[in-house]
Amino acid sequence: MMKKTDLAAVLAVARGEAPADIVLKGGFVFNSFTGEWETGDVAIAGTTIAGIGIYSGQKEIDVIGKYVTPGLMDAHLHIESTMVAPRELAKILLLNGVTTIFADPHEIANVLGCAGIELMLAETEDMPLDVFFMLPSCVPATDMETGGAVLTAAKLEPLVNHERVLGLGEMMNYPGTICGADAVLDKLALTGCALCDGHAPGVSGKALNAYLAAGITSDHEATTADEALEKLRRGAYLMLREASGAHNLLDLLPAVTPLNCRRCCLATDDRHLDELVSEGSINYLIEIGAAHGYAVEQLLQMATLNTAERFRLYDRGALAPGYKADICVFDNLVNFQPQLVIKNGAVIVNKQKLLWQSTPLLSAPANTMRLENVHKQQLQIPARPGKKARVIRIVPEQILTEADYMLPEVQAGFVVSDTRRDILKLAVWERHGGNGNTGVGLVHGFGLKRGALASTVAHDSHNLIVVGADDRDMLAAAVALQEVGGGLAVVADGEVKALLPLPLAGLMSDQNTEFVQHKLQQLHFWAAELGVPENVNAFNCLSFLALPVIPRLRLSDKGLVDVDQFALVDLWE
Repeated sequence: MMKKTDLAAVLAVARGEAPADIVLKGGFVFNSFTGEWETGDVAIAGTTIAGIGIYSGQKEIDVIGKYVTPGLMDAHLHIESTMVAPRELAKILLLNGVTTIFADPHEIANVLGCAGIELMLAETEDMPLDVFFMLPSCVPATDMETGGAVLTAAKLEPLVNHERVLGLGEMMNYPGTICGADAVLDKLALTGCALCDGHAPGVSGKALNAYLAAGITSDHEATTADEALEKLRRGAYLMLREASGAHNLLDLLPAVTPLNCRRCCLATDDRHLDELVSEGSINYLIEIGAAHGYAVEQLLQMATLNTAERFRLYDRGALAPGYKADICVFDNLVNFQPQLVIKNGAVIVNKQKLLWQSTPLLSAPANTMRLENVHKQQLQIPARPGKKARVIRIVPEQILTEADYMLPEVQAGFVVSDTRRDILKLAVWERHGGNGNTGVGLVHGFGLKRGALASTVAHDSHNLIVVGADDRDMLAAAVALQEVGGGLAVVADGEVKALLPLPLAGLMSDQNTEFVQHKLQQLHFWAAELGVPENVNAFNCLSFLALPVIPRLRLSDKGLVDVDQFALVDLWE
């Protein structure tokens, strides 16, 4: 609640009896409630919008002919997926007009447990970006992989009452939810976790009824308009996702109508740094939606008021008296790169220049790579003459995969990578010091002609995942990441060609955005040099091949996972 003295000052400005601290003069002001554009001034007193109309202020900023909107919000994202620490990400988001985000820290929680959540809470204090968290509901996501932690309801309970914890994050264990598994119900019953985000790819009919009846009230996994409509009809908030590996926005927008749009939000989920820098964040989603003929006003509602109301934050999302002074100013409704961003009543971006600075990281990371010595026997797959093997097939532009059955290439009694048919070995090493497991399988769609790619960003347990054209380079890539505490690597002919260390849990860098971006460019260059086609984001694709909650076929440290069966399956048909 606002202090009495502060409220009195806001009311004096609202009445026109005292000058505002800042007045944005004469712009086209977006009304989130009605979808209209009003011409007028926006008066700011302290951190609060005092009024819309005609006002004078101690500082007046001319925005005549410009478009004034609330600060943008991202309804669901994983900070860790950007590979920069939270304070570096804040700089990028603010430059793109994003002033509030709702993050699920289940990536770092899978490595460090509750200590990882506490680290993220500490790193996001005292920033001009509001970061709210949804507690990870599925660590690990399933029992078909080995993570670095197991978070029960009892372990999560001490975090529930933190002022920036709003509920439970995406409930990926949709089979357990639908069946009423005790561990899932315990988490859903946590006091203070009345909000729970969903994760229900392809779930429909009575199964969807059961999933939502558990108290889950959103979903960001819809990939078709029909799926989106069914989830909207059953009461879920629809989060329209446009991520690095899951381009769903344009497929879902046809489901949005003037009657249901207020139940829709925009989300980036897993968006990599290079795309954040080159394209943008939520502002990019608005831009591409508008470019394809969808109403800017509806898109803006989805990026502001709808998201605020979904998370029951009634102090933001609109330019209205008493609301938080989080504001963007755009030159036009075509290019959504803000010229001015105000956060909590203070100018934080002016003429596309950020006025806030911070070190990338407040605390030094500890090494989380507890990988046992790697050796060639871990990659060996004894052949079964005449038998077809299950092969993970990449679906371009999606994080979904398909299952193919193919006769693999065999040499000296063992399966080897077949670059001619693009059937490559894929390996996942358990790297948390738990059991030393190694899962080995086959994947189609990477296009590598030689060399290997390796990553400790491997959703959700974040073990070490490596794909390669030959075993020697796969082992060299694994060793390279073991030595630097995790990260991304490209190896060819036994030599490390490109390397991005990610010392913060093997997920995030302790360096600035420019350093990380440069290293990513080197990685992408070498991936392309080794044969990865242009339409495959190699490291983003690799990072999801170990995720056993997205259909259809995945590889964990325990082996191949058929997600439709929600079970481990043999490599051989």
